[in-house]
Amino acid sequence: MEIDTDKIDDAVLALLYLTLHDGFRAWKGYDWGALGRLHRKGMIDDPVGKVKSVVFTDEGLARSKQLFAELFERHDGHRAT
Repeated sequence: MEIDTDKIDDAVLALLYLTLHDGFRAWKGYDWGALGRLHRKGMIDDPVGKVKSVVFTDEGLARSKQLFAELFERHDGHRAT
């Protein structure tokens, strides 16, 4: 099976939005390969270090929010409780 790492990166970027805090930081408990690729794509600052969160770039934050809505927002009229 061949894996599309771009799709994995999109999913990780969307899930990073789920843990957004302080306006532009997200917890970095994801695959290091994916985080490294997101850094190379300019979506997050360098994830290497002792800090347990990453900083979104402006482009990365906007793309993360967009992907989160596309992948996880319900469109069937159901309201979360």
